[in-house]
Amino acid sequence: MKTLIAILGLTAMLSAADGGALFQKCAACHGAKAEKAALGKSEVIAGWSSAKTLDALKGYKSGTRNTKGMGAIMKGQTASLSDGDMKALADYVAGLK
Repeated sequence: MKTLIAILGLTAMLSAADGGALFQKCAACHGAKAEKAALGKSEVIAGWSSAKTLDALKGYKSGTRNTKGMGAIMKGQTASLSDGDMKALADYVAGLK
């Protein structure tokens, strides 16, 4: 049983998303350190907590968030993200300095 739990844990770790790699797509608009207002109109996300970023990503993906008119663009950007991807991305953004 311990072996099975260890294998499952390792599998989960190996399949966990890499927030830094995911953020490369975001950096084009948000900046390398999330310091830019995307397309000159979004909120600057640098300094956001992981929870705030995760909430925003989930809202954009579900289509319930449209802050500063960015809903349609961000819905497309988040469409392929899994829950794990969004969590990894949110954690990465929260750690940017």
